Amino acid sequence: MLTLGTGSIVIVTTIALVALGALACALVLRRQVLAADEGTASMREIARAVQEGASAYLNRQFRTLALFAVVVFALLFLLPGDGGVRLGRSIAFLFGAAFSAAIGYLGMWLAVRANVRVAAAATRPDGRAVGARLAFRTGGVVGMCVVGLGLLGAALVVLVYRADAPAVLEGFGFGAALLAMFMRVGGGIFTKAADVGADLVGKVEQGIPEDDPRNAATIADNVGDNVGDCAGMAADLFESYAVTLVAALILGRAVMGEQGLVFPLIVTAVGALVALLGVLATRVRGSESGLAAINRGFYLSAVVGVVLAAVAAFAYLPSSFEGLGGTAQLGTLTGISADPRVVASLAVAVGVLLAGVILWITGYFTGTTSKPTLHVAATSRTGAATVVLSGIGVGFESAVYTAGIIAAAICAVFLLAGGSVWLSLFLVALAGCGLLTTVGVIVAMDTFGPVSDNAQGIAEMSGDVDEAGAQTLTDLDAVGNTTKAITKGIAIATAVLAATALFGSYADAVAHALSQVSEAGTGLVGAMLSFEIVSPVTLVGVILGAATVFLFSGLAVDAVTRAAGAIVLEVRRQFREHPGIMTFQERPEYGRVVDICTRDSLRELATPGLLAAFAPIAVGFGLGVGPLAGFLAGAIAAGVLMAIFLANSGGAWDNAKKIVEDGAHGGKGSEAHAATVIGDTVGDPFKDTAGPAINPLIKVMNLVSVLIAPAVVAMSVPADANHALRIGIAVVAAAIAFGAVILSRLRAARVDQETAEREAVGAER
Repeated sequence: MLTLGTGSIVIVTTIALVALGALACALVLRRQVLAADEGTASMREIARAVQEGASAYLNRQFRTLALFAVVVFALLFLLPGDGGVRLGRSIAFLFGAAFSAAIGYLGMWLAVRANVRVAAAATRPDGRAVGARLAFRTGGVVGMCVVGLGLLGAALVVLVYRADAPAVLEGFGFGAALLAMFMRVGGGIFTKAADVGADLVGKVEQGIPEDDPRNAATIADNVGDNVGDCAGMAADLFESYAVTLVAALILGRAVMGEQGLVFPLIVTAVGALVALLGVLATRVRGSESGLAAINRGFYLSAVVGVVLAAVAAFAYLPSSFEGLGGTAQLGTLTGISADPRVVASLAVAVGVLLAGVILWITGYFTGTTSKPTLHVAATSRTGAATVVLSGIGVGFESAVYTAGIIAAAICAVFLLAGGSVWLSLFLVALAGCGLLTTVGVIVAMDTFGPVSDNAQGIAEMSGDVDEAGAQTLTDLDAVGNTTKAITKGIAIATAVLAATALFGSYADAVAHALSQVSEAGTGLVGAMLSFEIVSPVTLVGVILGAATVFLFSGLAVDAVTRAAGAIVLEVRRQFREHPGIMTFQERPEYGRVVDICTRDSLRELATPGLLAAFAPIAVGFGLGVGPLAGFLAGAIAAGVLMAIFLANSGGAWDNAKKIVEDGAHGGKGSEAHAATVIGDTVGDPFKDTAGPAINPLIKVMNLVSVLIAPAVVAMSVPADANHALRIGIAVVAAAIAFGAVILSRLRAARVDQETAEREAVGAER
């Protein structure tokens, strides 16, 4: 039985104190942001409307999800295992979900207060530097909270449950991932429905600017940026942090015993220190680009993180794997792979290097000065179709390069492990922890985008910012588009590393369950428990896993399509029935659009969530643990390519629009501009709804698989086989997953009918 020594307990306690210190730093940064000037009365009024809409949406969303969380809490307690561990896992699930929700709410709460301050800063002579610092430090608050709450939750579970901590932390990671997926999907539907509706009616049909106050969808658009990008991405990165830690602790215990359980916590604690360094070091100098300052802060924190992690490895880990107490069979290790200190340090370095390379690749494919985006902008001269086609091409190409880099990183880790599968899986998890040493800066980079975007919208709607200030905010917004795309790429990389490590955790769970039975059996039962990829039934699992990613993405995009259609009809109605809106004599009904977005996004929330939770249950209990392993492999492979394609094509379309709006190819109001607006509206659900939601999707499915693996084995082996119950569970799970999809299709048909009726009424008027 694994126990923690006094030294390890002292280290983990210190890590918990570091987590509290990170939260204290977040409070200091928050105070600095809120101390800035809030601008004019008009700016404050607009900001207040955004604040009210965002708070109302998240409050309704959390009430909707609370019942779901209670149900999952009860189901987790029914899974096999020791009573104390089952209770702890269920409680940890609630804490993971609560922390994820808290991070999301905090990201929204501060962002909707920082945006007006960034808009006000643009009126100053040094507005670009001040605005960039405010926007980045807003994200820094959220980043420090991600690090603090993630570390605190993991450290406390280790202190309380010791050797059983990895099993309990499965619940913590599952709660974080499940809430993040719901927030990503719901917030993504809200923000892109409003954005697409606002652009199609405002820009294309009425020919008015993006954030013109006459457009009834503008407030909803700004609300959506905060509930989708700020709240959703913050929760997403928090669950990446939590899930990667869970996988690292499970595999670390198996490979290195006590040291393997503690060292991942040390690496992530290093991240708390470098996050603060990165946030404080990010300052715009003179006339330099905001992106240059952000990149400098990121790379500085990354280098310091690698150095400190290496120091920790050589100070804490022994020089040999012998006597570490791990249960995994490592085989004969030679060379550098025989030294835990060296391989751990290099694995962390691989993760950090991966983050830096993805930052560069994503910036290249989506930046406003890069050839791919300039090419997409140039195709606007021949119409919307060529803009869409070129953006799709950029997305496909970038997916190959980014996925190739991630695969190369995994191969490098495998080589470091000297061919040992178990050691390489643990090193993959350590690489993920290394990548996440920069998570504080990554969250700050992501939040920078919606804060600067909202600041530009508030400035335009208020009319209180001069031309120079407006250009400052436009520049910050363009930087924000690139940083959002970059952080999506890094989030995808963390998802792949975490899912790969969880794949190993799944194998560990299956191996442990099989060790408890006397005979695995042969024939059909043996095939169900086999991991051989050449098995046809395992290949079936691979196909189903990849198909689930496609179905999930289609559901998310289609949900945005329906919600955006409702917004288009509402904004058209207001322009038609209230002609005084165009002459500024009447005020648009902003609240109606916010209500429609809230209603439709929450209504569409359940289907993707039920698919993610119940698809692996159906495959596992229906086909066995071997095909379920194939299911996870297919989901990881298809998920990484699909997520990168969606994120980068959307980012390229968005910045191509910015290029044209800055005067290229005819500038605003030209046919080229209209073409890029169409491209941007296609890309909106790609990059901000379906693409980002794939990250938590593949981790939710992996965690569900880890949790159910012992039960699947227990119901499959000859000694305790209960095939009737096993098949019954599979049928019920499949009915829930695909029943939700069918209901979604029926709802889509009903919405189409209602839309046709509303259009007919409008035409008669």
